[in-house]
Amino acid sequence: MNYSEAKCELKQLLSRVSPPDLPKLLHWIRNSDELDQLLLDNRTVMLQSIADELRARLPLDAMLPSETAAHHKMQQQSRPTVHVDAFLYDDEQVDSLCEEGTMSRSYCLSCGSCRTAALDFISHSFSVSELQFLFQNVLPDLSGRTLVDVGSRLGAVLYGGYVYSSASQLVGLELSEEFVRLQNDMLQKYRLTDRVQVLHADVCTQDVLLQNADVLVMNNVFEYFMEPSEQVRAWRFIMQNLRKKGSLLVTVPSLQESLSALQQEALQPGWVEELPVDYDVYLGGDADPDALRQIHLYRVM
Repeated sequence: MNYSEAKCELKQLLSRVSPPDLPKLLHWIRNSDELDQLLLDNRTVMLQSIADELRARLPLDAMLPSETAAHHKMQQQSRPTVHVDAFLYDDEQVDSLCEEGTMSRSYCLSCGSCRTAALDFISHSFSVSELQFLFQNVLPDLSGRTLVDVGSRLGAVLYGGYVYSSASQLVGLELSEEFVRLQNDMLQKYRLTDRVQVLHADVCTQDVLLQNADVLVMNNVFEYFMEPSEQVRAWRFIMQNLRKKGSLLVTVPSLQESLSALQQEALQPGWVEELPVDYDVYLGGDADPDALRQIHLYRVM
């Protein structure tokens, strides 16, 4: 049964429901965990299995002691900010950790009082539901195409691209040798090396790779890890080399937000055009609509 046929049958089914029961049924469709379990397939199970292994090998914040710039950047935020990796921990797992006292969602505004405020959470990885949205709703069919993930970190985009897309090649660029080892361990264990590779490299050394890339993914890749001058240098390098007409760029946050934070106008006017993204899709109760709206898609002109 294809999409049109399923849509027609569902409408016919809903038309036969008694009017008093229709609101109850629609509420169940929107909120029931039972439907979420039906939508859980082997691809999602594999991603969750990889996340389980990585959680066991990383500290709770999934950050390395060597990431001094990122630690310092978070300490400089106007509100207390902690890193919670969305690929490793979904909201239900965060809730459980908070109940155990291992993690907290709030901080005290004045010690010794009951005045508290919500902590700001930041993630340098996509969640499983965001990966599904990216590859099944944002990007087109990637058959025969090469995707490059800048700052691949734990490899979430690479694993998601393997199970949710037909990309012929998925390449991660990562500066941390320890994260490269973690990714390669997962690629070997789950036999993903036929289409995935990780390079221990700075994006500014990969001109040929960018010139041949069909899709470039950048998720919070520079802000917490580079000084502003280095960020500008990296953006200029990318704009000079991601030039193949029709190539796609995925960013979190938007290009406008990233560049305005650097007090830069569009460094090369007319480089890309933003494409519309349909954010109104149902991905189960775990999907965060606000997080999905941070994903932006551009096409190289």
